[in-house]
Amino acid sequence: MNQGWVYHDCVNRAASGVTLLDYYAQRYRRFSAQDWRSRIENGQVCVEGNPGTVDTVVQAGQKLTYHRPPWQEPEAPLSFEVLYEDEDLLAIAKPSGLPVLPGGGFLEHTLLHLLRKRYPKETPVPVHRLGRGTSGLVLLARSALARSELSREIRDRKLQKIYRALIGPCDLPEQLTIEQPIDKIPHPFLGHIYSATPSGKYSRSDVQVLQRTDQSTLVEVSILTGRPHQIRIHLAAVGFPLLGDPLYGIGGVPSLETQAVPGDCGYHLHASRLGFVHPRTQESVAIECLPPDLLCMD
Repeated sequence: MNQGWVYHDCVNRAASGVTLLDYYAQRYRRFSAQDWRSRIENGQVCVEGNPGTVDTVVQAGQKLTYHRPPWQEPEAPLSFEVLYEDEDLLAIAKPSGLPVLPGGGFLEHTLLHLLRKRYPKETPVPVHRLGRGTSGLVLLARSALARSELSREIRDRKLQKIYRALIGPCDLPEQLTIEQPIDKIPHPFLGHIYSATPSGKYSRSDVQVLQRTDQSTLVEVSILTGRPHQIRIHLAAVGFPLLGDPLYGIGGVPSLETQAVPGDCGYHLHASRLGFVHPRTQESVAIECLPPDLLCMD
């Protein structure tokens, strides 16, 4: 069991005038109205620090808190390997199955919590994220200089990110550039989810085939942009979803007919290489992380 958590909300103008029950039932649809009724009646939801009722009418600007009691989190690998470390930077190898940040039932079984335990005084800050099911390199900043400079490199598309992925047998050309736009679409429980869309944000992935077998195709993917779930969406968009992906099928559109969510595992994707300019020395740095066996060439 973890220690529980307090979730904070601030009522916006659009939600002003609704009841406390309707606010939570409409905003967090992954849980039923009856779930929220029970929580409110048990005193777990407060308005401006005072327990609310299901009929309390909320007003714009009010602070709401949901006090979630301790819960048993899903299992996750609770370790990581340090690949590079200095006064400004930390690069680690994240195992598949470990979320980077809290969410989806995970609080302490996250990379961020493990980092806080190892570096309690000055916890390194992730400058990019990997999906829970994605393994490999995560780069973190340990100084204000690193946070600023690495964020700038990402905005300017100077940070080189190379992945390995496993798809089914296919007739992809040896090299392919995918520029399928990606954006949010509505989701009945999550509010929104990322998907291939006709007029979304510009996204680019450069794909190179490394190895073909009768059962699978191993590819290397370099991403110029860093949209959420970009590689999963892009490869699915051209007709070749990642093997084992429970969410994104052919077309790059998430399946809304199942209970699959972006954090579900099963696919094979690994962040294998990062290239960037060191924020302090201004020297080029390249860090590599060996892929798991399924993503290695024979």
